[in-house]
Formats: sequence, structure tokens, C-alpha cells
Amino acid sequence: MIKNTMTPNQFIIPAPVGRLCALLPAYPGWVLFASALNLVVSRNLPDDVKQALTGRRLRITATDANLSFTVEWRAGGFRACAPGAMPELTISASAQDFLLLARRQEDPDTLFFSRRLGMEGDTELGLLVKNTLDAIEVPVFELGRTALGRVFGRFGGKR
Repeated sequence: MIKNTMTPNQFIIPAPVGRLCALLPAYPGWVLFASALNLVVSRNLPDDVKQALTGRRLRITATDANLSFTVEWRAGGFRACAPGAMPELTISASAQDFLLLARRQEDPDTLFFSRRLGMEGDTELGLLVKNTLDAIEVPVFELGRTALGRVFGRFGGKR
């Protein structure tokens, strides 16, 4: 169940922190972001969605943090794109709004129509991404705990 958590006290990453983040090299972050997507999202994607995403480039931009991550679906998973790769779709929001979306505490349509979530580029790809994420039953952070728990359990000798 998605509940509306829009408040006038929305946290925005301070501009000096955003300027500092903009100085970070892009590619290592892109690889980490692609790995996180593979860990928590890719196993829940239907085959037809995987087929539709093949070779498509998607950029996620946290506007207040000045961070962007460009990924592409290739060889059965998300892969970081080379720096300079042009995305077919860019989805932009504040870091907090992305967190609210991932936790299913905010509806993407509400954020879009209140101009807190932006989408530029291939609208059909944007709708595919939105509808696919909406169809995933479990919030992303619960999926992450489950996947991370399995990974750390292997190191501790538990299976």
C-alpha cells in the first residue's frame, strides 16, 4: 500500500554536498548502481520485460546530489554504460524522493504530477519501467535485505 508522505519539510541534500558529489568519478558509481539493481530488481523482471530492456540505456539522476547512473540491460543483467553514453530515458528526482519510491511510501504518479519526478526521452520505455516496478510486489529495500542476507549468510557458513 502506497501512502502519501509529501511534507513541506522534505530533505534535500545541501548544495555543497551535491557539488562535492559531482566531483566523484562517474564510472565506479555506475558499476555499483548496476550491481545493486541486479541484486534487488533483475530477478523479479519477467522475461518479456528483460527482452524489451535489452540494449536500452537508462539514466537515473539524483538532482540534489548531482549524481547520475547510466545502465543498460545486456547479457541477462544491468551493466554500467561507458562514460559519455547517451541514455534513451532519464528519470530525475531528489535522493529522498527516490528513497520514498523504493520504499513504496510515495506513488510515482503523484511525484510526477507534482513535478518532483522528471522523465525525459523515450516515453514508452519510461512507462515500461514504471509499470514493471509497480508490478513488483515487495518493496525494494525488503528485497535488498533478503538478497544481502543471503550473500552475508554465505560468508558466515549459513546456506
